Amino acid sequence: MTNTVFLQRIADLYDEFKQHDARQSDRLRRYRNIEAESAKLLAMLVRTQQSKRILEIGTSTGYSTLWLAEAAKTVQGRVLTLEINAFRSAQAKKYAEDFELEGFIDFWVGDAADYLKQAMEPFDLILLDAERGSYVSYWEDLKRLLQSSGSTLIIDNVISHPAEVKPMLELIKQDEHYMSSILPVGAGLCMVVVK
Repeated sequence: MTNTVFLQRIADLYDEFKQHDARQSDRLRRYRNIEAESAKLLAMLVRTQQSKRILEIGTSTGYSTLWLAEAAKTVQGRVLTLEINAFRSAQAKKYAEDFELEGFIDFWVGDAADYLKQAMEPFDLILLDAERGSYVSYWEDLKRLLQSSGSTLIIDNVISHPAEVKPMLELIKQDEHYMSSILPVGAGLCMVVVK
């Protein structure tokens, strides 16, 4: 069960991140973390699916990483999180240490496309929350990593940025091996599962 101390600390951290973003006029300087309700849903999915191998594409400062790791801890799972910005990844690692969750997270710094091209072992749950213009180029590699029945891909920002994710959602719809549904949670999540 998610403990009260974690919930209070993560709520405070979320507020801190939101305040930071509100002060930034440049989009790229914002942390752009996932919405609180979306992060909570992801943690619930990890628990209900007993997701042992979790991949996060786009760490930012690690807000969603903390939720995923806290849930992974309860199911003896692990999170691998990919981030192109070394400074952001280091920030996320520090928060993981502060929350005593670093033992459940592997941090990988670099272009997600490079990691995805060489990755072979499937994941139980993948969160895609990075630069949306790259999503289409990830699809073939993501399919290889979603081989297991019950493997789930979650794509964030599908309601808040529909035009930017439309090409990816169209690709998924055209693939007979996958089912998808839009969940009106946070900025909008698309849940994709292997049929």
